[in-house]
Amino acid sequence: MIVLDTNALLWVHWDSPRLGPIARDEISGAETVYYSSVSVLEIVIKNMLGKLELPGSEKFPGVFTEAGMTELVLSAEHADAMRADTSLVHHDPFDRMLLGQARAEGLTLITSDGTLNDLRLDFVLNARA
Repeated sequence: MIVLDTNALLWVHWDSPRLGPIARDEISGAETVYYSSVSVLEIVIKNMLGKLELPGSEKFPGVFTEAGMTELVLSAEHADAMRADTSLVHHDPFDRMLLGQARAEGLTLITSDGTLNDLRLDFVLNARA
């Protein structure tokens, strides 16, 4: 089971060539692919700032569920799991929340974030790979 970071989620939605073949194989072979409420929040904020169009327009955020993905809502346990990575205290909070969700739920996080990939955690997979 996997959870997609925001970029990977968008790349899957848009079938972007940025998503690497290993990541594609992991996604297509996964029993469950989660998209996070954290990513929905990040997309909404970027949309409100004029930096990103909403995927699926009026179908957003349901477009991800329609594509067969399952929503993963941020919980208190997920937030608490963020404390395990003290070196990330000044890193992007969305990435930290996604990492906390993956850690707490025992999921593979597919991310394009270089800082998260540099941690070399066994449950983090480079979305570009």
